[in-house]
Amino acid sequence: MKAFRGAATLAAALTLALSLAAPAQAAAAPAGTPAPGGLAWSVKPSGAKGQARRDFFVYTLSPGRRVRDSVVITNLSDRPLAFRVYATDAFNTSDGSFALLTADRQATGVGTWISIAGAPARTVQPGGSARVPFTLTVPPGATPGDHSGGVIAAVTEQTTGAQGQRVNVDRRVAARVYARVNGALSSSLQVESLKVAPESALLGTGSVLVTYRVRNAGNVRLAATTRIGVSGPFGIGLGRAATRRVPELLPGNAYTFTDRVRGVFPAGPLTATLKLTPLDAMVASPDAARPTVRTAGWWAAPWTAAGVLVIAVAALFLLRRRRTRS
Repeated sequence: MKAFRGAATLAAALTLALSLAAPAQAAAAPAGTPAPGGLAWSVKPSGAKGQARRDFFVYTLSPGRRVRDSVVITNLSDRPLAFRVYATDAFNTSDGSFALLTADRQATGVGTWISIAGAPARTVQPGGSARVPFTLTVPPGATPGDHSGGVIAAVTEQTTGAQGQRVNVDRRVAARVYARVNGALSSSLQVESLKVAPESALLGTGSVLVTYRVRNAGNVRLAATTRIGVSGPFGIGLGRAATRRVPELLPGNAYTFTDRVRGVFPAGPLTATLKLTPLDAMVASPDAARPTVRTAGWWAAPWTAAGVLVIAVAALFLLRRRRTRS
């Protein structure tokens, strides 16, 4: 009984880890990535003749409307594979990746809108493909904005654990689903926090670590760019500005980043300025494309300059004293 419980626990852990990591990588790839054991398959939107050129399912619908579509699962392995096909919701991981809920978590969003036609299990022969129809129905009370998820083809295999027990491992590949519900759309990226941590420099210039948290407070998915610069007295720019492309943020999700501005001279009162600019192609209105600017200030004592000044004054004093004596 204990061995059985241990195997079940290990199986759940492996399923959780593999399910969390696989969808983001596989959903973005045009073809399946070989898994351990030589398994490989792809999951893509269907077209008139097999797999379509589109990489994702993208819909714009009103509440109460439905759309019928299909996904094509292609077995790239050298043996038959039995797939479990289902849909679930998407979220952003802490490192900014697009991911899908693990098999042990219940979908509450777009994953519940998708109904897979026929039996949930499909067996596909080596080199073969299976077209799986589904229907996406937007609930009458669905909120406006973007709702994201994915259609998953999962393969469950048994493997041997470290203690010789049999463990079920769930491997998943998915096609992303983006459903935008018509209504009042809001594009809003917010900077929730901005913290500065200077790295002390005894001589010359140093670096400044700037940590900030960006949240999507609107109802449409957004990406952005950031630029962080440091300025000294009178607005004089110091060091080399750091830039970043903020990955796509789903509504309600947030990322925390830390960027380094190098070559900053400790010139007394310093200011770090963060400029967050949403990508124009993804905003819902022209006003939403305007950059958001946040600043944080601190005092960086110019010890190097002060030391040089003290040495210079002392040298000048000694030189004048010698001249006076002579």
